[in-house]
Amino acid sequence: MAEKIDRYYQAQIETASGEELREIQSRRLIRAVKSCYENVPFYKKKFDEMGLSPEDIKSIDDISKLPLTEKQDLRDNYPFGLFAVGKEKIVRVHASSGTTGKQTVVGYTKKDIDTWSNGTARALVAVGATNEDYIHISYGYGLFTGGLGLHYGAEKIGAAAIPVSSGNTSRQIQIIQDYGSNILCCTPSYAVYIGETLHRAGISPDSLKLRAGIFGAEPWSENMRLKIEELLGLDAYDIYGLSEIAGPGVSFECRQKNGLHVCEDYFYPEIIDPETLRPLPDGLYGELVFTCIGKEALPLIRYRTRDITALTRKKCECGRTLVRMRKPKGRTDDMLIIRGVNVFPSQVEHVILSCGIEPNYQIIVDRKNSLDTMTVKIEMNDSMFSDSVREIESVELKIKAALMSVLGVSAGVMLVEPRTLPRSEGKAVRVIDNRKD
Repeated sequence: MAEKIDRYYQAQIETASGEELREIQSRRLIRAVKSCYENVPFYKKKFDEMGLSPEDIKSIDDISKLPLTEKQDLRDNYPFGLFAVGKEKIVRVHASSGTTGKQTVVGYTKKDIDTWSNGTARALVAVGATNEDYIHISYGYGLFTGGLGLHYGAEKIGAAAIPVSSGNTSRQIQIIQDYGSNILCCTPSYAVYIGETLHRAGISPDSLKLRAGIFGAEPWSENMRLKIEELLGLDAYDIYGLSEIAGPGVSFECRQKNGLHVCEDYFYPEIIDPETLRPLPDGLYGELVFTCIGKEALPLIRYRTRDITALTRKKCECGRTLVRMRKPKGRTDDMLIIRGVNVFPSQVEHVILSCGIEPNYQIIVDRKNSLDTMTVKIEMNDSMFSDSVREIESVELKIKAALMSVLGVSAGVMLVEPRTLPRSEGKAVRVIDNRKD
């Protein structure tokens, strides 16, 4: 690869000036709005009810005039009601897990697949991947977007994709050893599990050829990053995506590890106040909203992601000019309200790791005598398990005090035996909410 492509997959876009990006965004927004109005009855009805026509959108500055779209809108139009192209142009269909209702279904044209692949290719190159690397992909394949998203990105840059998918951790480790995998792609919780399994097997991370990992699909903290890097002996990077928008590669970290670069030529980001729905300026935390300005099959307009983050347009030291989003610190719909206090699982994870404990935990929320309660179950490691009851109780009190300091609400802490909490090869189930409203 040429030196320039070593740093950027598409330098013309990734280092474009603000004026160049705005021109691209304005042109593509106008086209996307026209397509939605003419081809998606849901959006035509919304526009007509607002007294808005496609001609009212003349540049990216007009984006706040457009209606917001919710996940429920996709469910209400299940399965293909929001598609803007005919079925003869659809070459791929993905869908969310549907754990809280009907699946949200996403269609792709050939061009959409190429757009998505460009995003994951940018992400891989940003962490130092080249066409000489073996990319070990432990995200699930199938309707979930993770596996195929990184797979196509790997092939796009000429690297070798190893489509291991999830599960069978001992086999994963054997492949990493035997094939000489260089880049690991999976959820952060599964990366920790792989690292723990390596440790128990007596395998040193120094014996592996892994040098970088791309971890996403669930929120994770800076302390989790340090833990993964310690366990696996690599540099850990975040990647962001959601199936409704495309999948992984909507934004990605570079080697500066200072925010995720948004592919804003395809997905225009905004931050809104989740209560008032008004746009917020750069630097303030709020709900992330995306408009798909580079997609054909499902060009969602101002889609509410429910993720809480902030944007910065300061040029990154890596040279990229793409807007950066902070690591999401939680979700508006995953946020727990405990006795009037907002609590995010990522805050709990940060405290656990700060106390030197492994990040294997589960938050149990209940309601007793009309009062909300929260208990955090945390696995001990083998050395802690051999400690006396008094020492274990002392650690529990230490964590409880730290949680109170960070969260501003009391929580019970229960240290449990090693390897007794359920493990996940996909997204970790961190919260069990037993409250009955």
